[in-house]
Amino acid sequence: MARARLPLHHFLSLAAFLALAVTGCSKDEPNPNAAPVSSSLAPAKPKTDAGKPYAVEAQGTKVSFSMDAPIEKIFGEADGSLSGELFVDPEDVTRSTGLVKIDLDKLVIYQQKRADEKAEFGERTKSDLQNEHARNWLGVGKDVAEADKAKHRYIEFKISKIETTGPKSIAGLTGPERKVSLDVTGDFRLNERTVQKKATLEVTFVMEGDKVAKVLVKSGKPIAVSLEEHDVRPRDTLGAILQKTADELSTLGKKVSKDAMVSIDFQAKPQ
Repeated sequence: MARARLPLHHFLSLAAFLALAVTGCSKDEPNPNAAPVSSSLAPAKPKTDAGKPYAVEAQGTKVSFSMDAPIEKIFGEADGSLSGELFVDPEDVTRSTGLVKIDLDKLVIYQQKRADEKAEFGERTKSDLQNEHARNWLGVGKDVAEADKAKHRYIEFKISKIETTGPKSIAGLTGPERKVSLDVTGDFRLNERTVQKKATLEVTFVMEGDKVAKVLVKSGKPIAVSLEEHDVRPRDTLGAILQKTADELSTLGKKVSKDAMVSIDFQAKPQ
């Protein structure tokens, strides 16, 4: 029996998700331009004996993304979704390591629309249907098998390299809050596909005497995440690709962003 197609108007509220290279892929074939399938990233380890463990505190963490389009803007928020561990080397912050995860179960989608490119955008609204579709596309919908959902539930970022133009030693800075700008390179895994990403982070070391009491981390600028590289595209409630729908809607891809611009904000404390 052929799979029933979802009505076209149900997908128009997700126009910003349609900038994908959905060209001739069947249910069992990934986008040819997507990164290879990969397993979950291994836990981070300290590079040096001076690297001390700091646990990310989920409460108060903020994750957001935006996708701009001429007629519609898409926003996502996943507050309280971050977890992970950092190994901070106070003698040389560029030797620090870490692995952080974002729980997509906590993602909520919003939108702003306008009638045409000359009109003003309306208020930001939330659509339950839009959120349902977004979760299906990300492989974490309510009807997806638990084993499959577990493969897609977390976005992971593992630090492999840190660079800075400022002081490398926290002792080289002064004051109760010592701020540095870091260029962090690492493996970024979404939807079972891993690519290398570079993020600019603003990091504040909150001191108690000569010790780091906590680390505050936030994006210096948003990270561009390509939906194409991670094979995020239309899927049904069970996670199967809706090929005919995707082909019909792919023409909208020329009008919307191919990237989700992601920002993070969290703190970590000594374990």
